[in-house]
Amino acid sequence: MIESLPLLGAGGYPAQGIEFTALEIRTTGLRPGRIVELAAVRVRADGVVIGELTTLVDPGPGVPPGPVVLHGITREELDGAPSFGAVLGSLLNLCRGSVVVAHDLPVLTAFLSSEAARLGARAPVLPGVDVLAAARSAVRLPNFRLATVAGAFGVPRPGQPALSGARTVARLATSLFGRHGFTFAAAPALPALATFAEGPLRPRVDVPASEPGWMAEAVDRVAGEDAYLDLLAGVVADQHLSLPEVAALAALAAEAGWDEARVRATHERFVAAVRAIAERDGVVTAAEARELRQVATALGVDLGGFGPAEGRKPTRVLVLGTTAAADRLRARVLEEGVQLAKKLTGSVTHLVADSTVPANEPRLGRATELDAVVLGLREAPVALGFEAPPVVRPAAAAPRKLVGGRILMGVGLLLMFINVISMFGGAALAGGIVVAVLGVGALLGGWWLAEPAAR
Repeated sequence: MIESLPLLGAGGYPAQGIEFTALEIRTTGLRPGRIVELAAVRVRADGVVIGELTTLVDPGPGVPPGPVVLHGITREELDGAPSFGAVLGSLLNLCRGSVVVAHDLPVLTAFLSSEAARLGARAPVLPGVDVLAAARSAVRLPNFRLATVAGAFGVPRPGQPALSGARTVARLATSLFGRHGFTFAAAPALPALATFAEGPLRPRVDVPASEPGWMAEAVDRVAGEDAYLDLLAGVVADQHLSLPEVAALAALAAEAGWDEARVRATHERFVAAVRAIAERDGVVTAAEARELRQVATALGVDLGGFGPAEGRKPTRVLVLGTTAAADRLRARVLEEGVQLAKKLTGSVTHLVADSTVPANEPRLGRATELDAVVLGLREAPVALGFEAPPVVRPAAAAPRKLVGGRILMGVGLLLMFINVISMFGGAALAGGIVVAVLGVGALLGGWWLAEPAAR
């Protein structure tokens, strides 16, 4: 249903005048199965929202909803919701004349194509952009889950409902084509679509995403990407993991063809990575130790002697600004394993502001009151310990001054030598004094020019 368009940096077909429709879905499993929620947000290239669509989708009577621990959708909520065929017309109407954008476009396309095939429908091919692939070329991150990319771009984290995710994807797309300067390799070919009949929708209540805690921030810094690891990270982001949730994750992994050994190895790798993040700054708080031990116990992983070790305040960085350079620094903070703050609190140790932040921004003064270090973008990598300070080398003497100084010293020595010989030959004392003064002056002047390091 969707054809991915190649992108370029500067020099390609600009996005001005193009509209985007961001799509997000919630599904029954890891591989193409059934869609249980669908959302779309249409925006202009400048980020102005034009329209939105969201609805639960009934995959059929009695079909299980899939991982309730991930999407929060129960079978009871799906009863009476429209089928995919009933909402497809509304979706295509919103997408008409726009470029589709999605986080992990190939996965979205696989699910949409699978649903269309069940209907026997010949859906038109729409132009699309893979936000995940574009983000990979824009910044470096430990992983490219939607929540992690959103944090690096200063965009609110997606919540559980699909509409929240679609809004996040829309903002990421406009950021990529805006401040990061992406362009199309060629003008997008927008197919001519008829107006389709629209059926009833059943939107889910849009619950805002909760403020991320330590565990949610830690999983943003865990390196590695695969579908199961993404699911695991999404579940533990709420700082709690129950045994039923672990069982539900294991069932999804088995459905996708993962054996028990592979699942256990992923659990061990995940817990080890989060533990390393907790210990990296030399401070493990009691809350961090408690949360990680609960997660490790649920996953059946032994933490050994891991425990709290209170000490200095851990480094926590808040980056303000809407430039590509600010996005790259936020990504660098995550890549370095440092805590990336979303707002200014007493736990923030460093505040970095780019050129778009006005001098009278209240958070700059408030950060100083909280004893946080306020930095500019250029000085931040060195101040945060990401880069070594530049080596300042003393300037070398200019070659011409060096040669001239040595010549002058030679003249001075020659005058002194001639003066000594003349004095032994009975030359007048007054003349000898004059020559001696000239010789000493030449020596001192030559030394001053040729030996600047000594001064």
